Amino acid sequence: MMSEERKVGPKGQVVVPEVFRKTLGIMPGSILKIRLEEGRLILEKVQGDSVGQFERIAKAGRSLRVVKPHEYEEELRKRASV
Repeated sequence: MMSEERKVGPKGQVVVPEVFRKTLGIMPGSILKIRLEEGRLILEKVQGDSVGQFERIAKAGRSLRVVKPHEYEEELRKRASV
């Protein structure tokens, strides 16, 4: 079992020690579940929300231009003639 003590900052924030972050694969953007159980505060890494991760990545990226069907067909014709 690993344990460390950390001081709570003025905004109620606590830094998760690097050794724990590396062991659990916690990176910026990782989701942690926080629960209170028998007088203990428990943090758990939320595993594998692939759909949620994809949505966050998609929302963070730049918008793509919508291609009209005739533009797509023209591009295919151009590529086929090369």
